[in-house]
Amino acid sequence: MSILVAAIEERVAGGGPIRVGLVGAGYAGRGFVLRAVTGFPGIRVAAVANRTIAEAERAYRDAGVDDVVRVSTQAEMDRAIAAGRPAITDDPSLVTGAGALEAIVEATGEVEAGARTAVGAIDAGKHLILVNAELDSTLGPILRTKADAAGVVLTDMAGDQPGVLMDLFDEVRMLGFRPIMAGNIKSLLDHRRTPETQKGFAEATFQRPKMVTSFADGTKISAEMAVVANATGFGVAARGMLGPRATRVEEAPGLFDVEALMKRPIVDYIIGAEPSFGVFILGHDEHHLVRRYMKNYKMGEGPVYTFYRPYHLSPFEVPMAVARAVLFGDPVITPAGAPVCEVVAIAKRDLAAGEALDAIGGFTVYGDIENASTARAEDLLPIGLSDGARLVRDLPMDAAITFADVELPPDRLSETLWREQLARFDGQGVVPLGVG
Repeated sequence: MSILVAAIEERVAGGGPIRVGLVGAGYAGRGFVLRAVTGFPGIRVAAVANRTIAEAERAYRDAGVDDVVRVSTQAEMDRAIAAGRPAITDDPSLVTGAGALEAIVEATGEVEAGARTAVGAIDAGKHLILVNAELDSTLGPILRTKADAAGVVLTDMAGDQPGVLMDLFDEVRMLGFRPIMAGNIKSLLDHRRTPETQKGFAEATFQRPKMVTSFADGTKISAEMAVVANATGFGVAARGMLGPRATRVEEAPGLFDVEALMKRPIVDYIIGAEPSFGVFILGHDEHHLVRRYMKNYKMGEGPVYTFYRPYHLSPFEVPMAVARAVLFGDPVITPAGAPVCEVVAIAKRDLAAGEALDAIGGFTVYGDIENASTARAEDLLPIGLSDGARLVRDLPMDAAITFADVELPPDRLSETLWREQLARFDGQGVVPLGVG
């Protein structure tokens, strides 16, 4: 029996299930509720908030739970949780403010709304699990700082590529190999995709066109790999990453400059390879006897080996992140310190002065991962801050957008936190894990 399973069983026997609140009842949020209710032991999703309250109700109904209560005040929320009745609301602050909850799962996929929930959860002393790489890649380092000060865990989710990669990264290190690259596998990338081109696919997969667009146009993979970069200290070899084509993941060692990776480990991806829903780590070991063993194990000639997991099951794995945070104070993946990479806004088409940007998964911009040192030297606009920004000059397609190119909307917590992050980590770097 694993330590985690034993701890969950002990917790249920001694104190009842872990009480969790969810903010964001879209595709990922509904999947989390479904798995927590129908299959994962030891977690009770006590409350769900969503801006459209019918979708919060749907999250429970899809999991077979019909006896829910709508609440509109903190007192009503607290009474419902105490009575063991699942509560739904359109006000996230009622979830973060519920005293009986131990952890909050933030699954909106939005940066500004997510930032408000994140700060509310941390201020209330609750562990915070982000099903929101967009938020983590923009504000993760400062949220980690605030979580540490509050004595709670900030973690990205288990089951999405960053969390699966971090577990694999740790496994490779424990096997004695030096990770020199953390890799994702992408089946399609087209910067011109929009909610209109992705509408049919979104409907077929029960997802929002905006979210599906961010998958196809490259923004999501940039956000995911920025989360990994900020946790490992690995940078990128080029803006947007290199992304060579491959047939199988095992080809990866021959597609990158190993000598360069030994000097500066990176995050990157391959495109078109099988297994298409997997992730991989390139690990290095020169020892002649290690190479003999690895050859016997069908791992190749070395000295660079491909370790991979062929699947990720977001959001079904999210309950494990909740359990690890609450029972052990153990994040699946969290920023190590200063930002190492950012996701910057790039013009998806020719843009005219006066246009308002529609941010992640929209018609006007896509996101490319960039080394934070370069992004700051060039004063590039993080895509997480681009929503509603108005252009003050014309920009050509594929131009990187700078702060000087836009007027930002006023009074946004996300921008306040980002500037706090910038000041907090000014001039600081992160030593890549596994180096030395």
